[in-house]
Amino acid sequence: MVLLSSARRRARGFHKLASIGALTLLFVASSAQAQGLSLSDVLGRVSAADPYGDVTGARIRAGEASVRQARVGPRPVVGLEIEDFAGTGPYSPFNRSQTTAYYERPVERGAKREARVGAAESELAVTRFRGMVRTLDLVAQVQMLWVEALAAQAAVSVAEERLAFAQRNAREVGYRVDRAVDPLFADERAKTAVAQAQIALDQAVEAARIARANLAAMWSGSDGFQLDMSAFWLTDVTLFEMEETPDIALLIAERDVAGAKIRLVQTLGTADPTFRVGVRHFGEGNEAALIVGGSIPLGSRRANTANIDRARSDQTAAEGEISLARVERKREIDRLVAERRAIATEVGRIDREVLPLAERTVSMVRDGFNRGGTAFTLLELAESQRVVSDARARRIELLRRFHLAGARLDRLTGRHASLFTSAENR
Repeated sequence: MVLLSSARRRARGFHKLASIGALTLLFVASSAQAQGLSLSDVLGRVSAADPYGDVTGARIRAGEASVRQARVGPRPVVGLEIEDFAGTGPYSPFNRSQTTAYYERPVERGAKREARVGAAESELAVTRFRGMVRTLDLVAQVQMLWVEALAAQAAVSVAEERLAFAQRNAREVGYRVDRAVDPLFADERAKTAVAQAQIALDQAVEAARIARANLAAMWSGSDGFQLDMSAFWLTDVTLFEMEETPDIALLIAERDVAGAKIRLVQTLGTADPTFRVGVRHFGEGNEAALIVGGSIPLGSRRANTANIDRARSDQTAAEGEISLARVERKREIDRLVAERRAIATEVGRIDREVLPLAERTVSMVRDGFNRGGTAFTLLELAESQRVVSDARARRIELLRRFHLAGARLDRLTGRHASLFTSAENR
């Protein structure tokens, strides 16, 4: 029963966290239309539209009903028996019949009811944690789609910058061609670069729309919304920690189920007697007499030996799965934390070392190109601009990987377990 009470405390703890988180999401979602959608807004919409929440709520209610049913003991029996009638000779028709009315009641021994209730409560805890784990899986999927949508939107800005570079280059090359500083083909090459940059921008805009549509499909919405990009540019490596994640709590609850089954099967080894009391009427002489009786099954303990062994094996396997899950979880968290720190370091170096130098180079090459002469050509100017655009694109890709790893970390640490309350309350 200690294990069962600990499982209930874990469930109540997660439920309390869930209630606080749900209120926060409802408050944030109310102002989402006035600005770009944040992750909290997106998760709030998905949680409200998740059809599996109804399934989870129904399963929890079914588990609660099972607990109530487990508290019901065996029912008493009232019966009527007629013997020695409609026979032959002196036993015909009713002159020697015997009629017995009786009350029969089984008596449970060995704490069967407590064990039965404990097993039902353990199954209910498993149902709750399974619903929570399923919610976390959904949230992780949504969070990754959100990151992909942010990265696709950020890529649009790089494509716009490349188009702006190409258009400005085309204008300046046109001036140089008009002054006969550059040959005619330089103007055509500049126009080709503009066309290519425009195609790239159109593709980036379409990719961003598709990414938003994929995200909106999680709540059956449309792609007509904007995203709050502020979180995408941050590289916060703070790790959210929970004392016990829903995944581990689920394994512990499954272990508790195995322990509850052991206790339940052990109680079945204690035989339950059945007692009977009644009145018998004798047709011959029209007399009556009181009867008392009882019975008890034999061999109950030996009949459940294999069931006990199976339950103990299930419990041992559950203990091993808990240990293995904890080791794998820690190893994966350590890997993701190290990866995110390395990415954050590279992003910082791009911001401090690469982009300032690349942008200064573009300014210097452009100044020389605008002064005329042949010291600086369109190729050199385009190359210096390409370095800037490539650095920005690299930065966006790094941030995409950073936040995808963050989504995986949030899944492992159970950061968004609060969303489970919406499913439980349906």
